[in-house]
Amino acid sequence: MQPSHLLSLSFKMKRYSSARNPTLDTTSKLTITLTLLLLTLIFLYFSPPLSPSPSRPLSPPQRKQLLTNTIDSDSNTCDIFRGKWVKNPNAPYYTNETCWAIHDHQNCAKFGRPDAEFLKWRWKPDRCDMPVFNAAQFLELMRGKALAFLGDSVGRNQMQSLMCLLLRVTYAEEVSSKTDEKSTQFFFPTHNFTVANIWSPYLVRSHQADPTGPTRTGLFNLYLDEPDSNWTSRVTNFDHVIVSGGHWFFRPTMYYENNQLSGCHYCLNPEVTDLTMYHGYRMAFKTTFKTFLNLEGFEGNVFLRTFAPSHFENGEWDKGGDCTRRKPFRNNETRLDGINLEFYMIQLEEFREAERVAEKKGIKFNLLDSTEAMLLRPDGHPSRFGHKPNENILMYNDCVHWCLPGPIDVLNDFLLQMLKTERSRSMAARFSRS
Repeated sequence: MQPSHLLSLSFKMKRYSSARNPTLDTTSKLTITLTLLLLTLIFLYFSPPLSPSPSRPLSPPQRKQLLTNTIDSDSNTCDIFRGKWVKNPNAPYYTNETCWAIHDHQNCAKFGRPDAEFLKWRWKPDRCDMPVFNAAQFLELMRGKALAFLGDSVGRNQMQSLMCLLLRVTYAEEVSSKTDEKSTQFFFPTHNFTVANIWSPYLVRSHQADPTGPTRTGLFNLYLDEPDSNWTSRVTNFDHVIVSGGHWFFRPTMYYENNQLSGCHYCLNPEVTDLTMYHGYRMAFKTTFKTFLNLEGFEGNVFLRTFAPSHFENGEWDKGGDCTRRKPFRNNETRLDGINLEFYMIQLEEFREAERVAEKKGIKFNLLDSTEAMLLRPDGHPSRFGHKPNENILMYNDCVHWCLPGPIDVLNDFLLQMLKTERSRSMAARFSRS
């Protein structure tokens, strides 16, 4: 007998008993009470668990329930990327002691960050509520699939956040290539799921022409119309690819197009036209999206994770700038402007253009629009707590990357909601056709 039938029977028994004899004797009341208790225990026994173990395959009804549990609102009317940070006393959901995947430079607790208030916040969309990350749901959605983070060290930062969130409920094995030291790959045997970060900070082919350069960060040659083969040779093995990039484009660069020098950014060469970093940034994303649209053998989904601003104050990164705030901005305390706005708009413009072409080709382009949420978190960076005191390190105060745990965990909240929404739409489309 199904649990729902047992509840219906229980309700009918109560109505029947009351109708037969409004003044039941003590024995009858005790009998009914024990019967209801027994039925309740049977219901709990047959009901599926609320949080099924991710290491055990789910039954079809359990899987359907898990995958169709979307945002607590109408997903068609709620923009999860517009909202504010609100207090969350239950956070964080992992620590540097429970997660081995945290890179030292983002391990703020290890290096003595004294405050923990920055951990006690969650993102609240304006028109709905967004649940905290559910590792069991994510793993079930990714069963038998592969996910790659393509870009620079902030993309790797997000991958490490995802690893920590998933390692709460299962385990992973490193299966990284020995020929690429900056890219890493992990396999989750319980779900036949692979996650990787593919190192490609410029997304296009690049070469370090001078290890020092005008700003001590190197001078790089960028071939703006050629994608980086480090990712084009690998992404066909992935079902989902999250593309990001930004902070490396601040470095001095020489631009090549059609194998000809076309200009530069801050090369300080009077014989070469300075086209600014915006030119290189736009061309890199244009080339990247064009490549995905035409890459033979690629059948996956492309996500653009938008630019995550840094929060240097009272100086630039190499001139004493730091990030010492200890709580999020309110929405009316800051705004997207200057370089941050320009980078964000370039990404949106190139994404929308590629999205129009992708729709005609049946390729899915998705916008993980996280810029606003990250702009509001000046408190989430390592600052000087990403290394030992007085260590000789190029960026002593790190206001680019994010502490783990920390605000960057919200990027994976966003990712999960997008995956759940897409699955719900796919299921609805299948049901409508049947």
